[in-house]
Amino acid sequence: MTVPRNSLRSFLVQAKSAIRTAIDKSQKITFVIGNESADLDSLTSSILYAYLRSSSSTPHAFTPLYIPIANIPFSGIQLRPEFLALLPHANIEPDHLITLDDLPELSSIRSKLRPENTKWILVDHNALQGTLGSIYSGRVGGVIDHHDDENKIPEDTANEPRMIEKTGSCTSLVTEYCRGAWDSLSNSAMSSGASHAQGDALVDDSAVCKLWDAQVAQLGLASILIDTANLKSKDKTTEHDIMAVEYLEAKIMACPQVSAGFDRSSFFKHIDTAKKDIGGLKLQDILRKDYKQWTERGQKLGISSVVKPIDFLQEKAQGEANGRSTDDALFTAIRKFSGDRDLDMYALMTTSTSPEGRFQRELLVWAFTAESIAAAKKFSSVAGGELGLEDWHGSDRSSHEEHMEQDWRKVWWQRSVEHSRKRVAPLLREAMG
Repeated sequence: MTVPRNSLRSFLVQAKSAIRTAIDKSQKITFVIGNESADLDSLTSSILYAYLRSSSSTPHAFTPLYIPIANIPFSGIQLRPEFLALLPHANIEPDHLITLDDLPELSSIRSKLRPENTKWILVDHNALQGTLGSIYSGRVGGVIDHHDDENKIPEDTANEPRMIEKTGSCTSLVTEYCRGAWDSLSNSAMSSGASHAQGDALVDDSAVCKLWDAQVAQLGLASILIDTANLKSKDKTTEHDIMAVEYLEAKIMACPQVSAGFDRSSFFKHIDTAKKDIGGLKLQDILRKDYKQWTERGQKLGISSVVKPIDFLQEKAQGEANGRSTDDALFTAIRKFSGDRDLDMYALMTTSTSPEGRFQRELLVWAFTAESIAAAKKFSSVAGGELGLEDWHGSDRSSHEEHMEQDWRKVWWQRSVEHSRKRVAPLLREAMG
């Protein structure tokens, strides 16, 4: 059985209603969920997969409708200006997105959403983390991801994918996997020659479907362009990404309503500028905007990725601390952020552009226990060469390496800029193992 095709906007409304029905009537339900950082790639991967799988024939599916979930509460949407910039291109609004707030409260979720009534498809990660992972990890039945395989997903996922490959963007893999289903949908509408009444007018169904295709294609295209710097990043861009962009652009150019005003470079700049517009956010919100957490051998590791340099964060912290010294204000804020999450180790990764126009990275690692201090020093020794770690000096020329009785903190330039959190996180976790 296939869910009748509709616009993305109508699909999300239907999906949100289906969650309430499934909870109230104890019905089966299939979720598609991205990782806990809930970045643009996770959002678009989950929506594309759920929309296209729900609209195409999927024999033996757990349920005909797939529900895409952004792995954050609704309040987190406002911390992601790139979401707000992109959604209008797909004719959807923040209220249409399905978030953790649409699930039962964690204290009662097991009884209201029984594990045996659920199936979970992971995109942009391959191990369900946190409270959801503790309850539903045994119900994960498929994955599409571009991170290191953590070997948590069964080898046999039956009619759902187990696709884990290195690409710039997970959305590229989702596009590749769903391409056949998407083409079938588009070709069916074009060959039918059907039309339907809309008000007093007769609307060509093929034209409507081309518009829907173009809206969904823009959603997917944005993530790939952001994650590959408009396909210009030699370190990140793969053949998967190039082919996905060509495919999605073809969907856009097939719709005269959208193609007339579309330019890839302008589209990329629009979303990229929005992503970097975080000046209006509080520092604690900046740190949690793109944050991921793991537990490794009983130790908690958290990593924030920020699209501004450390000196920007220092100025932000000082402004919020009413003139306290720059370094102290930032480190006090980071200590609070880490303490609120009961972390054993915290890492901050920044990206920015140097005055000379070069892409650059900074890395801060802070360990809070004896065991994590040993792990942090091991990471520094073992991974320093691969990551190109060099001492970072602030305006006071201090290297900001602190050895305290219970703490160890170090800040570096990461000269091997090709390594994002996808590589740094496994290196830190290996040192903690």
